[in-house]
Amino acid sequence: MTHTSQAHASGFAMPAEWTWQEATWLSWPVTDERHWGGAKHALIADKFAEIAAAIAHYQIVRINAPLAEHDDIRKRFLARKGNERNVQLFDHPHNDVWCRDHGPIFVKHGETGEVAVTDWGFNAWGGKFPPWDLDDAIPAKIASALAMRHFPCPMILEGGAIEINGAGQLLTTEAVLLNPNRNPHLSRGDIEQHLRAGLGVSEILWLHSGIEGDDTDGHIDDLARFVRDDVILACLENDPSSPNHQVLARNWHDLSAMKNSRGGSFDLLEMHLPQACEVPGWRLPVLPASYVNYLLLNHAVLLPQFRQKRNDQRAFDIMREIFPDREIVGIDCLDLVEEGGTLHCITQQQPA
Repeated sequence: MTHTSQAHASGFAMPAEWTWQEATWLSWPVTDERHWGGAKHALIADKFAEIAAAIAHYQIVRINAPLAEHDDIRKRFLARKGNERNVQLFDHPHNDVWCRDHGPIFVKHGETGEVAVTDWGFNAWGGKFPPWDLDDAIPAKIASALAMRHFPCPMILEGGAIEINGAGQLLTTEAVLLNPNRNPHLSRGDIEQHLRAGLGVSEILWLHSGIEGDDTDGHIDDLARFVRDDVILACLENDPSSPNHQVLARNWHDLSAMKNSRGGSFDLLEMHLPQACEVPGWRLPVLPASYVNYLLLNHAVLLPQFRQKRNDQRAFDIMREIFPDREIVGIDCLDLVEEGGTLHCITQQQPA
């Protein structure tokens, strides 16, 4: 059921990612020469099966994929010892795998607990990777499949561009939301108002830009993540010769000056980037590898790993301290990040 009224005016707001979830959504890899050069499709499909099986160990995983591919997906999933009771397949064709960006952003009613879909426009990160028509249709398809209220939102917005702390604050970047390749007709004030109306937030916190090699122009989920309403885990780069050094130092400085919802400073936790990941001859000279692109589940954290023993272990130890009540599960993401993202980018949480 589609509603033209705005979600927040109807009592809905986006909950923090660490609140209880009903399911995690994925969009299965499509067979297309544009992705991973076409040659790695089987390898990437098996990687998605590994990730889906890891999610299904803790909660339901829901997968967008054309009906003709469902049998193959089930076989790959079961080969990874996935919990068959926790996988649900939907006949939803799409163009690409980045469900965080083209999928629905779910909101929840503050009194009844009803979950609904907000449906923002999607244009493949400023028109970079056509076509995207099937991706843009995914939120409405999911709302229909789950019989949820559906709130169309009049703005281009990707889920990876925003971080919510559940206390009325939203963290994002100017490099994405103010980029003329998204919403050239909207001012900063217009964009902030749409975010308030669609997601139920009261304050927008802006960082400037993102890391090298990021096709999205600088998504926040590679830079900084709320881990509590007053605590932020943020990336740093120690190597002064890295193009990310100055960018992340500026972000840290700006985060240090921001105030939490109670008027105090945020507690900032450091997470260093892995050593530069490079694939000779690939379209991205430096891959946008980041440990803060992790996925939160009800009882676990899936953490990207990049075949760097020391750095991977350091990130693992940091996450274990931050989330002592969750199991930390490392997932090798080096092949995945060739196309520009990892675990958070390919998933979207559905609140309980």
